[in-house]
Amino acid sequence: MLRLAATRCVGCIARTNATQARVRLTITQSVRYKSDDPLKAVRETRDKLQKDWDAPVLTYEQVKAKSQQPSPNSYLIDVREPDEVVQGSIPSAVNLPLSTIAADLNLDAAAFKEKYGFEKPKKDQELIFYCRSGKRSASAADVAKRNGFTNIFNYSGSWLDWIAREGVKGAS
Repeated sequence: MLRLAATRCVGCIARTNATQARVRLTITQSVRYKSDDPLKAVRETRDKLQKDWDAPVLTYEQVKAKSQQPSPNSYLIDVREPDEVVQGSIPSAVNLPLSTIAADLNLDAAAFKEKYGFEKPKKDQELIFYCRSGKRSASAADVAKRNGFTNIFNYSGSWLDWIAREGVKGAS
């Protein structure tokens, strides 16, 4: 009887260990795939979907003429952050950072003037956006269009083109 009980007990232990051993014997296999190409395609498609139009593009010559003869009906808007503007800006340009432009275009005229020191652009005023290389200015033009502004332009060469043609480094 004792021998039978010991056999049953050892059998239980043996079965338990065998079950645990089977659980531990899982096969893992690493699968490699190229993840940057699909991700890049997704980003590009998303960017195209978010922008449903392109603002008319101005050349260096057109922007230079407008900067030399500023008009009250036209704004040359630098959408870089204030710490970037310290490096220099196009003459007669005003700074309206892209990070706040959507909210700022919806401010009332008095609050806008208090915050930036210049009049809030009117919906039909000419707005020319530029940044460092042209990407953010295109986004700013899109934001302005979505906020009801109609006379919008993009200086796609932006600050890098300006300093290359003007022969200055980080100067206004």
